[in-house]
Amino acid sequence: MTLTLVYDGGCPFCRYFALRSELVGGIKHLEIRDGRTDNALRSHLQQQGHRLADGAMLLEGERIWHGSAAIAELCRRMRPSDPLMTLMGQLFRDKGRAAGLYPSLLLARRLALNFQGLPVDPDAKQICTAPGVAS
Repeated sequence: MTLTLVYDGGCPFCRYFALRSELVGGIKHLEIRDGRTDNALRSHLQQQGHRLADGAMLLEGERIWHGSAAIAELCRRMRPSDPLMTLMGQLFRDKGRAAGLYPSLLLARRLALNFQGLPVDPDAKQICTAPGVAS
């Protein structure tokens, strides 16, 4: 059965992790989908109560892991071939540890998206202001 990782392609950290998971994670049949650009998938997941703004998702059949649970499940299944992914797998495969560390990943994502001028929630309307104008 295909395992699908839905990540925020606007976040450089998320993109790096997702692509490394695919290339060296050792998970057969892993499909990587950019939730920021895949509006139909994002809408489908939102209808089920899962927002990309709240974190990555891992899909397998009808089962959905979201946020830290998604990263923990992915890391438990990985058999990485490089040291960085091995370390990530060891750090995040435990659900409790993943839940404790995940907020720092969300903060890094928020900062990276803000730096690029992208909204954290791809479905939120972005408010643009002119330089020097308070919003």
